[in-house]
Amino acid sequence: MAPLAGRTVAAGVVGGLNVWRTDVARAAGLLDQLRERHEGPVTVSSSTSLLHVPHDAARETQLDPQVAGWLAFADQKVGEVLALAGHLTAGPDALEGLRADDASRRRLRERHPQVRVEAVRRRLDEVLPEDRRRAAAEHRRAAQDAALDLPPLPTTTIGSFPQTSEIRRVRAAHRRGALDQQGYEEAIRGQIADCIRRQEDLGLDVLVHGEAERNDMVQYFAENLEGFITTTHGWVQSYGSRCLRPPILFGDVHRPAPITVEWTRYAASLTRRPVKGMLTGPVTILAWSFVRDDQPLAATADQIALALRDEVEDLQAAGTRIIQVDEPALRELLPLQVAHRPEYLRWSVESFRLATSAAKPDTQLHTHLCYSEFETVIDAIDALDADVTTLEASRSGFEVVTALAEHGFSRGIGPGVWDIHSPRVPGVDELIERLRLAAEVLDPQIVWSNPDCGLKTRGWEETEASLRHLVNATAVVRAELARVPAGV
Repeated sequence: MAPLAGRTVAAGVVGGLNVWRTDVARAAGLLDQLRERHEGPVTVSSSTSLLHVPHDAARETQLDPQVAGWLAFADQKVGEVLALAGHLTAGPDALEGLRADDASRRRLRERHPQVRVEAVRRRLDEVLPEDRRRAAAEHRRAAQDAALDLPPLPTTTIGSFPQTSEIRRVRAAHRRGALDQQGYEEAIRGQIADCIRRQEDLGLDVLVHGEAERNDMVQYFAENLEGFITTTHGWVQSYGSRCLRPPILFGDVHRPAPITVEWTRYAASLTRRPVKGMLTGPVTILAWSFVRDDQPLAATADQIALALRDEVEDLQAAGTRIIQVDEPALRELLPLQVAHRPEYLRWSVESFRLATSAAKPDTQLHTHLCYSEFETVIDAIDALDADVTTLEASRSGFEVVTALAEHGFSRGIGPGVWDIHSPRVPGVDELIERLRLAAEVLDPQIVWSNPDCGLKTRGWEETEASLRHLVNATAVVRAELARVPAGV
C-alpha cells in the first residue's frame, strides 16, 4: 500500500448492501491487517452509502425475535462502525462484549429450524440435468399452435393492470383486520372480473388476471414462501420517489401451498380466451430481496426455482396453458466485472430452467425482461428456452430487435412497442411502424404485440386508450402480412 502512505484509508468493513449484523471478529481482523500494512491513519466505514438499507431494525417488533437479532439496518450499522473504530483506538478489549454476543447470535442462526431444512436440501441434491430441460422447441411450437390456435401477432399485456386507490384500500383494510378473508377475496374477484371484461372488450388475444392481489411482484411471493420474512418499516428507495420494502430471505426456501392457482383459475373461468398464469422468476426474487449470506447465491436461486416449479405444475393441473415467469432483473444483476459474468449467467439460466422445465410441450412458457441493453446477455436470453420472450424495447429505439435477428433468435418475441413509464398514449401510426419493423426484421410468425412492461403504475383511462390503439395497429399489420405471399 505504498502509494497510499501517509493518507487516511477508510476501511469499508461494515456491509452497506445487506441487512445482516457484521461478523465483528472477521472485521476486526481485517482492520488489524490493514493497520499493519498501511503507513498512515485508518478509519472505519460502511462499504457503501447506507441509502440501500432500511433505517432501524429496532422498529421491527413483529418479526421472530431470534431472526430480528441477526439484522442490522442503517442505525445498527452506524453503531457497528463506531464499535469497530473503538477497536482501533482502544484495542481488542473494546470489542470483547460485542464479540461474545455476535458469536452467540451466529450459533443460534445456524441452529434455527428454518435456516437449514433437510427436505429442501435433499430435493436439491436429487436434481438431475434433465430436470432443467424441456422438449425440443419445434415440437413444443407445433403442440402449442394446435392447443392455442392464436392469430398472427397475438396481442397481450405483460401482467399487471392499474393498481387503483380502491385496490389499495381493500388490501390495507384486509391487512389491518378491518376486512375479513371472505370480504377480501370477494373484492379481489370483483377486480379480476372487471379486468377480464375490459380486456375482452378491447379485443386482446391472451389475457391476464391483472394482479390486483399483489402489492409487489416479489414481496407477494415472499409472503407465501417459507424462508422469507417481510418487514413493517423496512422501506428503501427504489428510484425517484418510489420506495419498497424488500423481503428478507434468511432460510431454506420452499412452498407450503399453491400461491397463484385459485386466482388464475377464477380468471380463466370468466372467458374463453387463454389467461396467462403469472409468476416471478428466481433471479428477480433474489435481486429484489435482502438475501442470506451463508451460502452461494446459486444454491438459494435453485431453492426458489424448485418452489416455483411446484407452482408451474399446479397451474398446469388447473388447466393453465400459458405460464409467464418474469425475470426483469436478469440483466440488472449482471456483475460489473466481466470475468464474473459467465458464471452468473450460467447459474441464473439454470435456475430459470429448473423452475420452468416442468412445463409440458403444449404449455406455452413466456418470460419478460426489463432494461433495454440486452446485447451482452442475448445468449443467456436464448438459453432460457422460453417459448415467448417479451422485452422492453421502445426506449432503445428497437435496437434489441436487430440484435435478436442477428443472433438468429427463432422462438416467440414480443418487443414492447410503447413505453408504459410515461402516461402518454401512443398513436396508432407509431405502433404500426414499430410492429412493421419487428415483422420485417424478425420472422413475422414469431412476433407478438404488447407493451414493454406491466401497467400497474398507469391509470385506466390511458391504459385502455393505449391498448385500443395497440389492437387497432395490430389489425392493420396483420392485414398487410396476409397480403404478402408465403416465402416473400
